[in-house]
Amino acid sequence: MPLVKTKGNNYTWITHAHTHLGGECPHRCIYCYVNSFPFGRPAKYQGPLRLIEKEFTVNYGSGKTIFIENCNDLFSAEVPIPMIIRVLEHCKTFPENTYVFQTKNPDRFGWLVYPERSIFGATIETNRIIPGISGAPIPEQRMRAMEKRKGRKFITIEPVLDFDVEILASWIDRIRPEFLNLGADSKNHHLPEPTVEKIMEFTEKLKEYGIELREKHNLSRLVPLTQ
Repeated sequence: MPLVKTKGNNYTWITHAHTHLGGECPHRCIYCYVNSFPFGRPAKYQGPLRLIEKEFTVNYGSGKTIFIENCNDLFSAEVPIPMIIRVLEHCKTFPENTYVFQTKNPDRFGWLVYPERSIFGATIETNRIIPGISGAPIPEQRMRAMEKRKGRKFITIEPVLDFDVEILASWIDRIRPEFLNLGADSKNHHLPEPTVEKIMEFTEKLKEYGIELREKHNLSRLVPLTQ
């Protein structure tokens, strides 16, 4: 598929998205938006993990902020390292863009060589272990990996799940991300969600810690947006 301009519930600070990785994401999160397409999960994201060769012919040009593998998790434990390297090499062919790499397994960011203009993100929906939500590494493991990560980084809490304010806020303070994205479930998955009071208390803590908060419009279902 061609380079896609982002819209809808995507990050407003990203201009484009592209994916080279086909097959079903091994994390199988129950809220995965890839399952929410009008006619179900596209064939491209079914079956075993694989690289789609034609995607390596896409010209990224310059001056863009590109979310790489927005429909899959390039850093899940099941993705072979050579596949990751091929994707990174394609990105490095177009060095005048900013590349966004987001995962639920940030331990695998590791020692790989990334484009110079890269920003690293992790999804941490809660500080709690909530069975049946996702097969990704537990939240604390993701937090510890991002705490150690150098360079530009951000955290996404979406969909926000019920959490403990002091613990989750302290995690974010330890990670010291450039900013934090906060959003809610958009597809009525009946997830365990926090109260308005918890969200407001959490956002106040972020202000105390000097962490920039970027709220997504879907958060308005749970609490009025503060921006």
